[in-house]
Amino acid sequence: MSWKSRGAESASKSAVSRKWTILFCIGCFCAGMLFSDRMWSVPEIKGIARTTRHEEETLQLVSGCDPTIKDVEHEQKDVYGEVSKTHHAIHTLDKKISNLEMELAAARAAQESILNGSPIAENLKILETRKKRKYLMVVGINTAFSSRKRRDSVRATWMPQGDKRKMLEEEKGIVIRFVIGHSATSGGILDRAVEAEDKKHGDILRLDHVEGYLELSAKTKIFFATAVASWDADFYVKVDDDVHVNIGTLGATLARHRSNPRVYIGCMKSGPVLARKGVRYHEPEYWKFGEEGNKYFRHATGQLYAISKDLATYISINQHVLHKYANEDVSLGSWFIGLDVEQIDDRRLCCGTPPDCEWKAQAGNVCVASFDWTCSGICKSSERIKEVHRRCGEGENALWNAVF
Repeated sequence: MSWKSRGAESASKSAVSRKWTILFCIGCFCAGMLFSDRMWSVPEIKGIARTTRHEEETLQLVSGCDPTIKDVEHEQKDVYGEVSKTHHAIHTLDKKISNLEMELAAARAAQESILNGSPIAENLKILETRKKRKYLMVVGINTAFSSRKRRDSVRATWMPQGDKRKMLEEEKGIVIRFVIGHSATSGGILDRAVEAEDKKHGDILRLDHVEGYLELSAKTKIFFATAVASWDADFYVKVDDDVHVNIGTLGATLARHRSNPRVYIGCMKSGPVLARKGVRYHEPEYWKFGEEGNKYFRHATGQLYAISKDLATYISINQHVLHKYANEDVSLGSWFIGLDVEQIDDRRLCCGTPPDCEWKAQAGNVCVASFDWTCSGICKSSERIKEVHRRCGEGENALWNAVF
């Protein structure tokens, strides 16, 4: 073979080799592209798809077009309804159990009284009250022998008289009585005057108690014991005879707490324990409250407060062992310490006299009780209570139209 023919053959092989090399490179490039596309394109597509679905769900929630929303809302309402029913059932059961416990305690006290050979006191006949009519509240107006003008001013303003007072008891279930004991010389001129007054008005509850300013704690115990034995009510209220009260508003306020078996309602405070002798509201047992200058525990101010039947029954049963402090409102608060009692601080029970109560009434927030803090009651109440009633009273229709 000649040199030329060998050169031509070598050139032909080189040309073929270059073509295969180019084709191989192109193939590798295509394979790489295909491999790269499969590695990266799928996550990108899935990410886009997920974002799109999320946006669609968001738009559906905003527009309210998701058909599953109505089902969810309906299920939520059903759950809330069941929870509400269960909560109400628990409250009702708690109240029934509490009533049974109070009745059992009363029965035990009566049994103990019989075994000891002593007669059954009227305040222990709790079971008999079950047979009587059920009332909303019994309001006891604390008064004294020297307060005839105050009583007449209350009768002329917020306390219904005559047939209206009887209608109040029959139609609204509200009993109102002035509360007073007897003098140190029972049957004396003071007692005869009160008896004549009661014969005229029929609105006085006499207690087996010797009247005296330093005996207010004892009087409070006897009032609740006597009231719970005489009337079967949901609430028992104590109010001073120099305080203005809107009875309809008081009834509506208390009615909202009927489901609570042990409730203590008033304007809660925690005043200082006064250790120095000779000052008003001096506390002889100040040392029981810690270092000098300490404050009392939280308790309702004495001008007006209300307690539920269970608490009044508790006082009635345990009155002989309940300790009395110098101040009656402090004593009441101390009797409930350690008990499962719900304290309700309602500032409408301690409004000021005009213009305070008047402004609140005009704003639609009618006060339950009004008095002056400086006097612990309405200053010169027998003269000013008519003005307070005119400017801050709820109106007669508010009471008779109220539904408790």
